[in-house]
Amino acid sequence: MFRSAFDGLLRCGAKRKDIQVVRVPGAFEIPSAARTLAETKKYDAIICLGCLLRGDTAHYDVIVNEVARGIGQSAQETGVPHAFGVLTCETLEQAIDRAGLKMGNKGLEAALAAVEMANLKQAVVGKKAASSRQSAVRKKRKSKLSPRSKKRSR
Repeated sequence: MFRSAFDGLLRCGAKRKDIQVVRVPGAFEIPSAARTLAETKKYDAIICLGCLLRGDTAHYDVIVNEVARGIGQSAQETGVPHAFGVLTCETLEQAIDRAGLKMGNKGLEAALAAVEMANLKQAVVGKKAASSRQSAVRKKRKSKLSPRSKKRSR
């Protein structure tokens, strides 16, 4: 999944030097690392990759819920798009299939989602900034009109 995500970013125009890879000891630590990175405001998007396999205990359900909640919360609170590429699988075979065999590659999908969301954010923020600049220009133009000009425009 990592290789496919990395390759997907390169194919979308990212430069190797602009891609930061951070590894964590387990899936539970992904949200914390994602938030730490997002809070720096240095990244256009965060891609969270991992895999959780169901075991015989309820531990799986607790971890899955916390990882999903933590990643979503980090994205919402920091404003930095986070792509969810954490597989939640019943078996190792299912994980392998979702990581690049029969069911596509979820790493690539997460990378493409991150690029798309980063572009969307840039487009929306760019439009807001441009809109604010246009309003400021209009205000300046109006204030420069002489009293005689204002009477003519009425």
